[in-house]
Amino acid sequence: MIKGLDKIEVITLFVEDLPAAKEFYSTVLGLPVVYEDAASAVVGFENLMINLLRSGEADTLVRPVGVAGPDAGARVLFTFAVQDADAVCAELEQHGVSLLNGPVDRPWGRRTAAFADPAGHVWEIAQILPPAAG
Repeated sequence: MIKGLDKIEVITLFVEDLPAAKEFYSTVLGLPVVYEDAASAVVGFENLMINLLRSGEADTLVRPVGVAGPDAGARVLFTFAVQDADAVCAELEQHGVSLLNGPVDRPWGRRTAAFADPAGHVWEIAQILPPAAG
C-alpha cells in the first residue's frame, strides 16, 4: 500500500439532478447535509462523506477522461453492511425505492439486495448469513 492512501474521506458521485440526489440521500437514507452550494451537496456517513456533484461540473476533476452518462451501465457498487437485509429492503420500499434485485442469499455467505439512487449509482445491502449447518 502506498503510504498515506489508507483512509477514504470523500466519494464524489456525478449526478444530473442535484435536488433529486440530495433528497434521496438526505431523506431516504437519512444522511445529514454537511455542505452545499449551487454545484454540489455533501452528505455525511459516520466514517466518510459523499459529494453529490452536478455532472456538468465534473469534467475538471476527471479530465482527460470523460464523464459517463447515467445510461452507460453500472460502473461502481457501494455496499452497506446491515443486520437484517429483509427489514432494510422493506424500509427502502416504503420510501419508494425499487430494488434492482434481491434480497437473495449469495454463495459467499451474504444476503444481498441492490438499488439505485436517482442518478443511477448502485448500492447494495449485505447481511452476513450464519454458517450453513453441516
